[in-house]
Amino acid sequence: MSTILHPNRMSTPQPSSIEENEIILGTGMGPLRFGATMDEVRTLVGEPEEIEESEDDDEFEHQAWNYHEEDYLLSLYFDREDDFRLSCIETDNPGMRLYGEAIHGMSIDQVKALMARHQQAEPEQETMEEGAVRLSYEKSMIDLYFEEGELQFVNFGVYISDDMEVQWPK
Repeated sequence: MSTILHPNRMSTPQPSSIEENEIILGTGMGPLRFGATMDEVRTLVGEPEEIEESEDDDEFEHQAWNYHEEDYLLSLYFDREDDFRLSCIETDNPGMRLYGEAIHGMSIDQVKALMARHQQAEPEQETMEEGAVRLSYEKSMIDLYFEEGELQFVNFGVYISDDMEVQWPK
């Protein structure tokens, strides 16, 4: 079986795939998988523009690697307690997807309906000091933040069992 080459087609980079921005609860986002080492993450996404160390009074000692893309921020968290493996992702990527649907800019009700369609329990809802609203789905380890009624960014992490054991994806 031979491959037919098309000499008239220029080799152009493909637009980023949908999968790259797909949030998979408890697992990661796109090729980023919870449990990845810092070296594995560096291979996938390169050197971070900024590395933040946790404050001395933080409950968990961690590092946050920040990637400042053209129109969004990606922060990856590595906890000391988990041997500095990737355990949490925060992003305001306008292309982020959950259950195959683009979610950036969705209303609170749209996100609640999407989560309900996927058997997610009713979330905790909290209005923050500056007026932003946070929806928290504790079992699914995801917080969704809304400003002026629209989803702006999400923070999601590896699943934790009822007895506080980290559930690394297989």
